[in-house]
Amino acid sequence: MEEKGSIKSIIHLDMDAFYPAVEALDNPELKGKPVIVGGGRERGVVASASYEARKFGVHSAQPIAKAMRLCPKGIFLPVRMPRYKEVSQRIFEIFYRFTPLVEPLSIDEAFLDVTGSTRLFGHPVDIAKKIKQMVLKETGLTVSAGVAPSKFVAKIASDMDKPDGLTVVSPGRIREFLDPLHIKKMWGVGKVTQKALAGLNISTFKELSQMPVNVLEQKFGEHGIKMHQLSMGIDEREVVPEHDVKSIGHEETFLHDIVDADEAKKELLSLANRVSRRMRRNSVIGRTITLKVKYNDFVQITRSRTLPKSTEDGREIYSIACSLLGKTEVGKRPVRLLGISLSQLSFIGPEGQLILFDQNETSKKRKDLNKALDSLYEKHGDKSIRPGTLFTK
Repeated sequence: MEEKGSIKSIIHLDMDAFYPAVEALDNPELKGKPVIVGGGRERGVVASASYEARKFGVHSAQPIAKAMRLCPKGIFLPVRMPRYKEVSQRIFEIFYRFTPLVEPLSIDEAFLDVTGSTRLFGHPVDIAKKIKQMVLKETGLTVSAGVAPSKFVAKIASDMDKPDGLTVVSPGRIREFLDPLHIKKMWGVGKVTQKALAGLNISTFKELSQMPVNVLEQKFGEHGIKMHQLSMGIDEREVVPEHDVKSIGHEETFLHDIVDADEAKKELLSLANRVSRRMRRNSVIGRTITLKVKYNDFVQITRSRTLPKSTEDGREIYSIACSLLGKTEVGKRPVRLLGISLSQLSFIGPEGQLILFDQNETSKKRKDLNKALDSLYEKHGDKSIRPGTLFTK
């Protein structure tokens, strides 16, 4: 058991231009070319760009229209999420060979706490090297790694030598590593905060660490205290495995605003199915269901309901989400985004077994049906099965 206060060994692993890399893996002719994966021209955004495309100023979350202007000879491809998920699962299986303490941040990056893995697999740096080698050998893709005593420093380190990088920050070198870096490297420091810090003549981690913490607190509140701690590499956060997260959810931003409540319900069904499948994969159930709505003027609201018993059943999640929809202005105001999440999660074990008194015939049938539906959705997509009342005549 790890002693309290002992130095941790954290690895942050980040796949290199993951979506374009998978596209080039499947079509070798794309290798070395400016590949841009994302939505359509009208309201689509860049999901990921190859390093060749990034040289033109293309980056993720950028409007596709702008990316086309910056890189007119770019190869624009649609997102193939099922394929990316398939490759991602193979990569995460490799991560889990070295530690159960894997915290996914997205489909293509994760934190690993390998503090307790060194007896089996050697020094943390050796573990990072082995993971990189296995990912390349088994998938043909490269991953960049940062090794450090904390999540914050490990994440920054993984971005220092991309692609296919490995940056190690030992406990004694944290300040040496952080001090010269620009504050834009810090989480939560966007352009507005950068400008405010510039007003205090702060542009580097070192300058931020040297500013009296009371000055930062007065100007930025609690965020100022947190920034001061991070500037010195102080980050006590644990690596949290996915089944220990506070909530699981899914949301969708639409190409065209939704103006009809029935259309919104169709989208909610797709969202409920995705969330329930993800919960079953992670062997969790949840009590509180939250509906998220963002209108086309970017006003965002949430509506929640806490159930008497936890669930991971898509039908129940969908039913509650539809009832919560009635407490919004969906159908009266255009909607840009919908989301469903479950919180108050409980881990139910790898076999997904509910507590003994809940194992009645009805729940067993529901469980079998969910397995069958999961298989069908996996093969034919989220919108392949719908309640008959949702079909347009």
